[in-house]
Amino acid sequence: MLPLHPKLIHLPIAVALLMPLVSIALFWAWRARRVPRRIWMVAAGLQLLLAASGFAALRAGQQDEARVERIVPKAAIEAHEEAAEAFVWGAAGVLVVFLAAVVIRRESLAQALAGLACLGTLAVLGLGYRAGEAGGRLVYQYGAASAYATAGAWVPAPAKDKHKHEDDD
Repeated sequence: MLPLHPKLIHLPIAVALLMPLVSIALFWAWRARRVPRRIWMVAAGLQLLLAASGFAALRAGQQDEARVERIVPKAAIEAHEEAAEAFVWGAAGVLVVFLAAVVIRRESLAQALAGLACLGTLAVLGLGYRAGEAGGRLVYQYGAASAYATAGAWVPAPAKDKHKHEDDD
């Protein structure tokens, strides 16, 4: 059976990419009074989707860890897991700011929080990039996907060290 983690991780990555654009556009429209304040609930809902789907992908990755650690160095797995946890916790923290902007009644404070949330989406995007980079190393540098290869399937050899030349063999 194929692992669940690679199937789940695409949603939080996609939402993390879109959140800065969507939240800044909605914030601008709200501040310019082109849309009602309640539009910010759309942004908060998307941030909730990001945090929840990130948590689901994190849990699925933790379930896959035992099988992959037979192939991949423990330090590389831990680096990816720590980056993924930072991404999920960052998304959850920014969600709190989004929700505060929804429930705070004072308009100026709500807009200040919404602006802070927009900045937070950029930070979460950076954390997501870091987690994805570490996950990509597991698959493409260390061959983590080979833990799920069926008998007789072609499995590529792990990448050679970048600093070593073929003539050095």
